[in-house]
Amino acid sequence: MSERVILHCDLNSFFASVECLDLPHLKDVPMAVAGSSEDRHGIILAKNEAAKKFGVKTAETIWQAKLKCPDLVTVPPHYGKYKYYSEEINKIYYNYTDLVEPFSIDESWLDVTGSQKLFGTGYEIAKKISDEIKEKTHLTVSIGVSFNKIFAKLGSDYKKPDAITVISKENYKRILFPLPASDMLFVGRATLSQLEKVGIRTIGDIANSQKSTLVKLLGKSGETLYIYANGLDTSPVVCEREKEKSIGNGHTFKRNLLGEEDVKKALTIICDTVSTRLRKKGFKCRTVCVTIKNPDLKKFSRRKKTAYFTNTERDLFETSFEIVKENWNFDEPIRMITVTAGDFEGDTPTEQVSFFDNVKTQDKKLESFDSSIDEIRRRFGNGAVSFASQLEGDLLTKYEEKEDED
Repeated sequence: MSERVILHCDLNSFFASVECLDLPHLKDVPMAVAGSSEDRHGIILAKNEAAKKFGVKTAETIWQAKLKCPDLVTVPPHYGKYKYYSEEINKIYYNYTDLVEPFSIDESWLDVTGSQKLFGTGYEIAKKISDEIKEKTHLTVSIGVSFNKIFAKLGSDYKKPDAITVISKENYKRILFPLPASDMLFVGRATLSQLEKVGIRTIGDIANSQKSTLVKLLGKSGETLYIYANGLDTSPVVCEREKEKSIGNGHTFKRNLLGEEDVKKALTIICDTVSTRLRKKGFKCRTVCVTIKNPDLKKFSRRKKTAYFTNTERDLFETSFEIVKENWNFDEPIRMITVTAGDFEGDTPTEQVSFFDNVKTQDKKLESFDSSIDEIRRRFGNGAVSFASQLEGDLLTKYEEKEDED
């Protein structure tokens, strides 16, 4: 079996670069795309290379950025334009492989293992993609080429902008092991603090630690970090090209979520929306994916199968909470959560019937209950029925915030 070849493509300063296409006079002056000053949206969503030289960072507030760079020019975001360019660039990816997994609006993994017979080596494919993006959109991309998704992502982060970095089994220790532990995916501030307490400061330190030590220190996420740092990740690139293969909803919160109760409240609100959308389209799902973004805009994503096909709020909530509980440290703050339902009935192998009739009976009761809520909302408006946690009003912003991680 041939070694996998995975690309991670990360568009450089995506939001800012798109804005500069229409405002070319801003390309060489410090500029940033920033949300409004209301709620939690008065932050830097993206910045150009000139602003980076002043130390302007994504996710800091506008006033903090202007302390570093008084002449910083800010422009509002235009999500419609970003979506258009993202879709156009994804069309380019699909010219080289049908295995494309979006990680965000400006990042995607590509499995090009089978494409090498047509387009050359992983590096050559990355160069073709980079050149085509530049020619057709005038945007640039940094691409990591490796044998797994995690190292490909680290490769795209390694050198920017407009760069290609190959992380192979022969060179990964030399390139990645000296990097700070915070560069590893899903190492947030709380995790980093725990690692530093036992003298773990680099990715190499993580890789060379005993797995049992990391598990004792961090629980299940310690084992995950050990696997990632040693290049042992085998997770597949999950193709999401076909429409209506998933339904999801996400929120950026007015304040950071902290602790188990906050997470429960947030998941209740989000799962209610997702389950309602599933029923509206007549779908039942078998897989739930939870994506978390911390205040530093680092992302964490995990998925889990449900016991059976479902579209109830309760089932989505319980599965989502299990994912978070098994994989997330509740002491770490959360900025955004997205819940996505997939593997719809009819698109997956035949469902295995549960031996526990009471589980199925309970599911029918929940379906009936949720359908009744749907009817009330249809007749009297979405605000006619709300969960108690929604009424507290300290979680949801007016609209979902989207950020460009560059």
